Amino acid sequence: MLCLTVSTSGNSGMIQKGWAFFFELVHMSTVFTKIITGDLPGHFVYRDETAVAFLSINPIRPGHTLVVPHREVSHWVDLDSETMQHLTSVAHRVAQAQMEVFQPQRVGMIIAGFEVPHTHIHLVPIDRESQLSFAHAAASVDHQELAQIAQDLASRLVR
Repeated sequence: MLCLTVSTSGNSGMIQKGWAFFFELVHMSTVFTKIITGDLPGHFVYRDETAVAFLSINPIRPGHTLVVPHREVSHWVDLDSETMQHLTSVAHRVAQAQMEVFQPQRVGMIIAGFEVPHTHIHLVPIDRESQLSFAHAAASVDHQELAQIAQDLASRLVR
């Protein structure tokens, strides 16, 4: 068991640093970090030093892709501007590939973040706005189908 003693006397900055240190010691990686590092499987569409894009295992529609920064930041408004701009740029490229592969009317974008405390952008090929709902999320997926979709999308990104 880890015990942290924090003195309430003296500099309050030391208390904040003590709690930050404690958080780092007990912090568990998110499921997205585990996918990014290869500890859990993922069907990747894109990867660079700042972000990745991989297919959802609970897709709202075929091709539902998540764009995720490597760095764990729970709420997207807490990201630095450069990272958010980069995520948006990656999302734009992935959405163009989704348009080519699936030929939907639109690619919807959602940033919610309640289910995993790690910023992520949902990109969902849709033909009507009513399709852009988590109520439509699949309970299970065919991983061979996801692998083929990931390959199709990734091949459009290298052009």
